Order: sequence, then C-alpha cells, then structure tokens
Amino acid sequence: MSTPQTATAPETQKGGDPSDLAASAKFAVSNRLQGKVAVITGSSSGIGQAIAVRLAGEGASVIVNYIGGAQRAEDTRAFIDKSGGKAFVVQGDVSKAADRDNLIDQAYLQFGRCDILVNNAGVEIGADFWDVTEEDYDKVLNINLKGAFFLSQAFVKRLIDAKQPGRIINISSVHEDMVFPHFDSYSASKGGLRMLMRNLAVELGPHDITVNNVAPGAIVTPINRSLLNNKEQLQALLNNIPLGRMGTSAEVAGLVAYLACEEAAYITGSTFIMDGGLMRNYHEQ
Repeated sequence: MSTPQTATAPETQKGGDPSDLAASAKFAVSNRLQGKVAVITGSSSGIGQAIAVRLAGEGASVIVNYIGGAQRAEDTRAFIDKSGGKAFVVQGDVSKAADRDNLIDQAYLQFGRCDILVNNAGVEIGADFWDVTEEDYDKVLNINLKGAFFLSQAFVKRLIDAKQPGRIINISSVHEDMVFPHFDSYSASKGGLRMLMRNLAVELGPHDITVNNVAPGAIVTPINRSLLNNKEQLQALLNNIPLGRMGTSAEVAGLVAYLACEEAAYITGSTFIMDGGLMRNYHEQ
C-alpha cells in the first residue's frame, strides 16, 4: 500500500468558529421546497443547524429542535427569519416518546403539515468495549437509533392517514460501515440505522415516502473544536482524506436539500457517503 501524500490543513480548519450560517444559505435553490414543512432534530448547531438554514432558504418552513442550548436554537430561528424564511423552535429529547410526538404535532400546529423529517440528533461516547456501561450504551442507542425509529413512525402515521408523500433523511455516519474502535455503541447505532433505512424504504415505498441516509465523514462542526485546534491530530486525519480537508456542514446540508426535493422523488433505500474519499483510503492510527 502506498503512503498517502501529506495534506495541509486549510486555514479555516486550524481553529476558530466553524459555524457559518451564511455558507449554508449561499447555494440554496430558491423556492425548490416552497410550501413544504420540515422537522430537523438537533438543529441548534452543527450539521443540523446548517440543514435547517438550507431548507428554509429553499422555501421550507422548519421546526428547529434542540435539547440543550436554547439560545443557539433561537439564533438559528432569528437567522432564518431575517433571511425571509419561517422557523419555529421546539425543545425536545428524541429518546422520549412525548417529546417525539410533540415535535410532529408542532409542525402541524404551527405550519399545518409535515413533509420532511431529518433525523439528525446524535451522540457518541467513547470507551474501550470492556469499559462500556449499560447507561452509556442506552443513551447512545436511545438517541441515535430508537429516537429515529419512533420519530419516523410518528411522522409516517400522519402521512399515511392523509395519503400524502414524504421524505425521511437520516444523518448517519461513515461508521455505519467503517469500523470505529472504542466507539462500539455508536457504530452499532449507525449500523442499525442503515438497516432501518433499507427496511423502511421497502415498506414505505408504496406510500410514496422515500427513506435515505446521508453518511458524513470528518466534518467541521463546533463539537470538533478540540480536533481543529490540535495541529498534529488534525494533520493525521487529513492525511487519510484524499481531498485533503474536512467537509463542511453546509456541504452536508446541500445533499439533504436535494434528497428532500421533488427531483429526488425516485431515490430511496440508499446511503450517500460524504467523506472526501476517507473510506477508500483509511489507515488505522
């Protein structure tokens, strides 16, 4: 196996605030999602925030969901409102049934319908396999897999009753397929999300509801701030990425917006990997 060429970290990946709402709105296709309503879980920061801004920029009314950090959620809503979009903030923990039901209910109460569900909320807890606690395992699986499972159920029940089409887009991970040692519960949750997506694509297809996964690799988000500021660790990662850089939340949001639009009506049952070629060139550190 040849040694990968050394990549240089772009200035924007050496630190600072990686959140850039303007970037998420920049490439929005005007009116592509006009009249649609979207629920995006975990959308007060990072990838979820970028998705909320992008879908709103394309005409969708959006439910901005958060579990903690109310101010960030309000900042997201304010940006969308200032840009001419419509957003409503809903606090909710996707691992709790009442909160899941309320998310869908609020879409109908505030905007009269719900067409798009983006299961973005997620958590990872690292540990050696023999040290993983049942409490941590339950937290990861309850948010990443159970939350997506039953929120999708609440979403599709309303659509099927009304005989309306819909879109489910799960923010998965390259680790639904690529090994991630010491993050076993996270990998299990994303592997489960892959099979859930495939099953639901078949089961919900007759109801004109599409189901797809977007699987990001290394993405610049606030949660990765320590990595971005660790030059040696960041460079080791970039050396494994053929494109020589991390991706951005705005880039992930662009793919989600496409999968949510009418042009993508014949796409279902697929995982779309966004990793700069990482899976094809990965070497364990």
